[in-house]
Amino acid sequence: MHANLLLIPLFLPILAGAISYFIPFQKNNHRNAYVMTILCISAAFVWVLAIFPPKESLVLLQFADNLTFSLELDGAGRIFSCLSATLWPLTALYAFFYMSHEEHLPMFYCFFVMSFGVTMGIAMADNMLTMYLFYELLSLFTIPLVMHGMGKKHNYAARKYMIYSIGGAAFAFSGVAFLILSGANDFVFGGALNTLGENAISRILFVFAFFGFGVKAAIFPLHSWLPTASVAPTPVTALLHAVAVVKAGAFALIRLVYYAYGADLLQGTWMQYTVMAFALFTILYGSVSALRQGHFKRRLAYSTVSNLSYILFAVTLMTKASLVAAFCHLVFHSVIKIGAFFAAGSLLHNSNKEYLSQMEGVGRKMPLTFLFFGISALALTGIPPLNGFISKWYIATSAIEEGSVLAIIGVAVLLCSALLTGMYMFDPLVRAFFPRKGVTSELAETKEADWRMLIPMGICALLCLALGLFSGGFLSLLKEVLAL
Repeated sequence: MHANLLLIPLFLPILAGAISYFIPFQKNNHRNAYVMTILCISAAFVWVLAIFPPKESLVLLQFADNLTFSLELDGAGRIFSCLSATLWPLTALYAFFYMSHEEHLPMFYCFFVMSFGVTMGIAMADNMLTMYLFYELLSLFTIPLVMHGMGKKHNYAARKYMIYSIGGAAFAFSGVAFLILSGANDFVFGGALNTLGENAISRILFVFAFFGFGVKAAIFPLHSWLPTASVAPTPVTALLHAVAVVKAGAFALIRLVYYAYGADLLQGTWMQYTVMAFALFTILYGSVSALRQGHFKRRLAYSTVSNLSYILFAVTLMTKASLVAAFCHLVFHSVIKIGAFFAAGSLLHNSNKEYLSQMEGVGRKMPLTFLFFGISALALTGIPPLNGFISKWYIATSAIEEGSVLAIIGVAVLLCSALLTGMYMFDPLVRAFFPRKGVTSELAETKEADWRMLIPMGICALLCLALGLFSGGFLSLLKEVLAL
């Protein structure tokens, strides 16, 4: 497969998305067909390129002998790009019905499609500089999606997201600049950096870069933009929490640790234990905060804060087994959480209810929606044989294998978080299916979601089951793709 084909899933959505804003579609169906066609063509190229990856990189710009703007699809990029290519069209199908009565649709779908192309740029980046440039473009392209409603709360959420992103970019750039100046710009498994040197500044810059990229991965104390951004339309929050932004943050940290600095260089240092401690605190903090939330989408948002740090905990263990576990949870959590947000959006769209106190008996009016949400709840809690159990199990076993005191404490943190997850995820189900007497009369006008919303939810639920039942083959595929 020729490397020039990497340009198609990257630039086709960016250009087609920008052009779509100026096309005077007469009907929403025409715009929907255009959007789905672009996404499906791009996704098809992603899958073909992932199955038959080009053997060489594609240099787009040459700044210096060792400084290029270039693309390459390695094992890590293949995993992230295929995940995005699978869930983006699914979210588009959901959005076509959910957004049908919204205003500003040309702008919404313009940035919705363009963001897919930028995400592909992050996945296909050949080096740290290229990834960083696409990483910051993703912030610019997703800010309009967060502020889509144009209300006061939407503008506030967008400003907060922008401020956090700019701050994170500054911190991340310090580490990126150090890598470039050290001649470690290229992604090489095991790390392109030979030494951190005796200068303490070089070590501190790793921590700066970790927290800089960690902004999008919602690590404490840089997480609060994510629950605030839950005011965005559900298709946006589903992407923010499942693929586009937060998983780009986790993916960037995988690149930073395993492909830039190198796990062997960092293992056993104060840098490893510092970032691991913050990841573990974020797991507990996010779980407790989720349990305290009365707003359905904000509860799921804090759940995302917690589960993202499951991935970061695995990353900071810095072993080959933990790298597989990190990618496993990155994929599995995406499928689980996007399905849960689809259910929350279905409830809001069909009953105009967004608080847990309003959900009494709604499951009897929307049985399929809450059946699919129930599967997501079971998977996120870690109940076998669903996929969430598998990824959390491998994170825990990787921690035990790593063997440090903080890693063993991490196993206890995972167990506590699992208990809290069960409490905050099953509470909505109990309210939905076992209401107090006399409450169901308030739901006379509530009805089940449209098929265009149910199909994406059902696919996510089936994936939770399939990925759990056939996890052995999936994990073997991960190891093969990552060449471990």
